[in-house]
Amino acid sequence: MQVLRIIVTGRVQGVGFRYFIYKLATKMGVKGTVRNLDDGSVEIICHTDDYEMFIDAVRKGNGFSRVDDLYVEKIHPASIASRHLRSFTII
Repeated sequence: MQVLRIIVTGRVQGVGFRYFIYKLATKMGVKGTVRNLDDGSVEIICHTDDYEMFIDAVRKGNGFSRVDDLYVEKIHPASIASRHLRSFTII
């Protein structure tokens, strides 16, 4: 399984984007977190085998959002608190 940190920029705050990500992750069995960042972007930490399908769905957004760019990096699972990898949570 891969652990990824995804930064999503565009119109992704105030449009239900975090809830969309939560529902998507729950449906796909992805574990991790999603949170708003102070610069207007959204950070997703996810733990999944099928990250390509997840990233494609994130890129499409929820119809109210506009995703301008995605920054994706692999991170070491030890750098994330284990409680954040048991389920998917909106922070």
